[in-house]
Amino acid sequence: MPPPGCSMIAAHLSHVVAMNLILLFEEDFTAPGQVHLHDRRLTHIREVHRANPGDRLKVGLLNGAMGSGQLLSLSEHEAVMRVELDSAPPPPLPLTLILALPRPKMFKRTLAAAASMGVKDLWLINSYRVDKSYWGSPLLTDAGLREHLLLGLEQAGDTRLPEVHLRKRFKPFVEDELPDLCRDRRALLAHPYNAEPCPSASNESTVLAIGPEGGFIPYEVEKLIEAGLKPVHLGPRILRVETAVPALLSRLFAF
Repeated sequence: MPPPGCSMIAAHLSHVVAMNLILLFEEDFTAPGQVHLHDRRLTHIREVHRANPGDRLKVGLLNGAMGSGQLLSLSEHEAVMRVELDSAPPPPLPLTLILALPRPKMFKRTLAAAASMGVKDLWLINSYRVDKSYWGSPLLTDAGLREHLLLGLEQAGDTRLPEVHLRKRFKPFVEDELPDLCRDRRALLAHPYNAEPCPSASNESTVLAIGPEGGFIPYEVEKLIEAGLKPVHLGPRILRVETAVPALLSRLFAF
């Protein structure tokens, strides 16, 4: 039998393709309770759901309620749905996730995975081992971040868009902002050396920092500890960021 959390980890490591929730935006509404869709959501309804007029699909309003939508009409150019939004989205994780900015290809998967697992407060920081070119990636534009966060929300069936903070200077962030983020919270640093085993699942408010490929350098580890973080590990194996994020979240929180 696989260990607890294994199936969840595998699901979040897979490529995000299925749209389990059709996210709606305020501009989709042409009348109260009625939406018209023309973009990739239309394509998904036609080619993946293979829906027909009369079918009901799971929908949710971005940063709002969830419910169902009945397909009224469908063509190559438009889907018209009558929607009822009457339920709350899943609760967010009580987590502030701090990531040394990953390389772009890995960052795409990590963003979607974090959003799908309920992360709502994400801080992207610099580190000695973060290549300067990463900060020029189009993924860090509002549009780039939004695209991959929405994929995670659609996969998980959630509507609350995470808030992302960019911090290009390590020392000012760690000295001036991180202590306040950690105050009166469980504050952890994922670090494989001279660390305690990762604590078990709880609903405790948590700050979690995860380093870049190769990990934080000793100076950075020292500064993070001074700010209030405690080093923890998942065992002797060294994990990629895209693997470490779902593995750690599955260990720390009771989903």
